[in-house]
Amino acid sequence: MSVFLNTRALSGGGGVAAAVTACTATASSNAPLSVNDLKSFVHGKDVLIATHGFNVNRADGIACLSAWEPLLQLPASAVFVGLLWPGDSESLYALSYPVEPENAMQAGTMAGQFVDANFGNAASVSFAAHSLGNRVLLQAIRSMNRRVRRAILMAAAISDDCLTAEFADVPAKVDSITVLSSMMDDVLQWAFPVGNFAAEILGRDHPWWQAALGRLGPRVAPSNFAPPNRIPDEWNYGHLDYLRTDPAASMPIPPPSAVPEGGAAPLHGSPGWQQAWSASLVASRFR
Repeated sequence: MSVFLNTRALSGGGGVAAAVTACTATASSNAPLSVNDLKSFVHGKDVLIATHGFNVNRADGIACLSAWEPLLQLPASAVFVGLLWPGDSESLYALSYPVEPENAMQAGTMAGQFVDANFGNAASVSFAAHSLGNRVLLQAIRSMNRRVRRAILMAAAISDDCLTAEFADVPAKVDSITVLSSMMDDVLQWAFPVGNFAAEILGRDHPWWQAALGRLGPRVAPSNFAPPNRIPDEWNYGHLDYLRTDPAASMPIPPPSAVPEGGAAPLHGSPGWQQAWSASLVASRFR
């Protein structure tokens, strides 16, 4: 059983709930977790809170995060907490807009305030997110008073200048920021059409440029950025490869020290090697 924070009002679609609740859950069952039990679970631990992306209902969010957790191989001093939000209430088209969607922002605010109120006895708090879930992550950090140890942004469906523009206040609240991006991410290529168009005729520093952080990395990296961030093109790493349950994840991969500059992918050809690798990289930055 994995531990989850739930900001959803419904199991599918819908908006955010009136309040954050906690539970232990698998894809087939779940049980409420009291705030006191949650506080005991995180007491003295380095907490990693991870969330999914868009077009993910409650059951799928539980399934993909539960499958990803064991691949992290976190040390005994750390615990994993999944974060569920109504990403299936937004369309893929919403990824085209740098300040949308509203539900991600509301869920992030709720989650950040909840963590502030209830994770005070944790040794540290870190975040990881996929796709549009990175907007939840950034808004959660913005809403918190306590400092965040690590923030790992995977395939971020948000503008490539977000760390110096829309969320310019966030980097100062985090010890270390990691961005995992891939030029082979077709979803982000087409979901940010202005950036795709601009790539053909404009330089990246042009004011009309609009591209995704999860495809090109940050336009301007903050001082606490942990490079490198670009996954080698020859790995053909797509948008859904970071966090998924189909195909089944392969065996855990020992944490790398950095994203390789190129060469063969680890366990290439093995089922689910991509999410095993993304978990390994996150673990390397978390420790």
